[in-house]
Amino acid sequence: MTHAMFSTGPSGLPIAVVDYQAGVCNIGPDEIRRRRRAGHVGLVAAGALLALLVAVGAPPLARLLVAIPAAIAASGYLQAWLKFCAGFGSRGIFNFGQVGETHAVIDAEARARDRSRARQIGLASLAIGVAVAIISVLLPL
Repeated sequence: MTHAMFSTGPSGLPIAVVDYQAGVCNIGPDEIRRRRRAGHVGLVAAGALLALLVAVGAPPLARLLVAIPAAIAASGYLQAWLKFCAGFGSRGIFNFGQVGETHAVIDAEARARDRSRARQIGLASLAIGVAVAIISVLLPL
């Protein structure tokens, strides 16, 4: 469902929105690239942290720390794949233009769907981070 009534521009007047879909898609190409880049950074950080913990001989349970960057990587990749920013969804905004340019979602039902999707992404990212951490603890490194 795509409607111009879901958004207002800086002047408070409705703007035409072609790509916004409540709970489905709230970011465009520039924002998607940012989320993908966050996923790459999180992935590299998780790998580097795991390598560091193994190199210094940290106890296997210390590898649970890998959950944090792994969850960040998962969040970035999920948001890029879904074309949906969890932060924007929880704040009731979206952006299909340049980075930093956002528009408000004014329809209450659309905001509720966005918040629901944001929670799903957050929980999925947490679950992936925990799963990666548990696997890293169980690996015989």
